[in-house]
Amino acid sequence: MPACPAMVGFGSLGVMDTTWKFDQPPNCAVFTIRGILEHGESVLRVTHDEDDHGWQFLGLDTPDASDARIVGLGEMVSLDPTLLELADLPVGWHAWRRHVGDSWSRSKNSNDSA
Repeated sequence: MPACPAMVGFGSLGVMDTTWKFDQPPNCAVFTIRGILEHGESVLRVTHDEDDHGWQFLGLDTPDASDARIVGLGEMVSLDPTLLELADLPVGWHAWRRHVGDSWSRSKNSNDSA
């Protein structure tokens, strides 16, 4: 497992340390989009990138680069605790769902780009 590419601050996780199962620490920098952070949109697609073991938390639509945001992994889990279900998502895979509450579907990335 490569080292976390960058560390950022985060607020209270709202989860006990014993429940942390991700391969990166809670303060690891991850990508998300403005709509999720600022407008309460749902995380519907997650990628675990093969090149750097990074995580991306997105909607179903292709994001615009200007909407990219960097936050702590723990902050994402605080926003949506169901993301803990994906802690074992293998590197080079992605997961998706149609709505919050749906089961996550998983598959290997065909080209490791989100």
